[in-house]
Amino acid sequence: MSTPAIQSKLPEVGTTIFTVMSGLANQYNAINLGQGFPDYQMNEDLMNKVTEVMQKGWNQYVPMQGYMPLRESISEKVEYLYQTKISPDTQITITPGGTYAIYTALTTILQPGDEVIIFEPAYDSYIPNVEINGAVPVLIDLKFPAYKIDWNEVKQKISPKTKVIMLNSPHNPTGAVLSGEDMGQLREILNDKNIFIVSDEVYEHLIFDNIPHQSILRYPDLLERSFVCFSFGKTYNCTGWKLGYCVSSPAAMIEFRKVHQFNCFCCHTPSQVALAEFLKNRDAYLSLGVIMQQKRDHFIELMRSTKFDMLHSSGSYFICAKYNRISDELDKDFAIRITKEFGVATIPVSVFYKAGTDNKVIRFCFSKKNETLETAAERLTKI
Repeated sequence: MSTPAIQSKLPEVGTTIFTVMSGLANQYNAINLGQGFPDYQMNEDLMNKVTEVMQKGWNQYVPMQGYMPLRESISEKVEYLYQTKISPDTQITITPGGTYAIYTALTTILQPGDEVIIFEPAYDSYIPNVEINGAVPVLIDLKFPAYKIDWNEVKQKISPKTKVIMLNSPHNPTGAVLSGEDMGQLREILNDKNIFIVSDEVYEHLIFDNIPHQSILRYPDLLERSFVCFSFGKTYNCTGWKLGYCVSSPAAMIEFRKVHQFNCFCCHTPSQVALAEFLKNRDAYLSLGVIMQQKRDHFIELMRSTKFDMLHSSGSYFICAKYNRISDELDKDFAIRITKEFGVATIPVSVFYKAGTDNKVIRFCFSKKNETLETAAERLTKI
């Protein structure tokens, strides 16, 4: 009997660089500053709360849209942070992580042949999410080395087929953030156009130097055409929970839930019940940016003793660095070599470009214990 063959929907996709570099880190006992996850414990009160609600019997399905008290807490948080009122009933859906929310939003919107504007370097799920839906990514480079959007180029790339503009702020992998001026340009461009926004805001609270986060949620007119995606894992240092949420207009959320209900239906109940109460502790998320900025600044200071030239990071877990004073190797080769020879794993930034654009830049994750960063920097001084 013959075995049926699968015609790949993603023929160009292989193993992600995160899997490759984390595997190398394990193989060579290297410090992993590549993949974006903390190496320190999450909030103990939140962990205890999950255990408590499990013991109380919160172990069965909650509604497909998510546990209502959690959606109410999110709605209260949005109004507090951004002065925008959203309905917990019709505008919020709890999802298994931010990446899932992005995929579901794009699947909700896109038809074959639609075009999606994506800024590169880009988080690695965006382009496959577009292509698996039969749509076409239209790629625009952020301007190196500040990684800013050229809005004139955006105007030039918009066509009658443009259906979505992807945004990501704070930005992974570069740590760049959108400004109020950026949002003004975006509003002007979209004013008379039938284009959606999918906004990746999973690093919402990881923003530094007293810069206000320019969330789509600040702008009700933009929210009407947007799907805004968030992550509890990034906020509460529990990336393995894979829990997030999406916010949209009532009409758009109806369509989002049609896709969601047949893919996931609902998410981990005990975590939702625990978060519904924990989210009311504003200091737990408001303090995160200050804590992470201290880690960023500590790492930058440590790296002054190396030959790396650090680029600016205004948010996220990440900071990028040029290594042109060290080597002219391709960034993938350089990242692999220093993992093997010096015991520090990073991510080459060229992997965040479809064409592999190589500016001789690698990305470090600084969401680590101070002693981890110090040991890594000590090893990097030897390069």
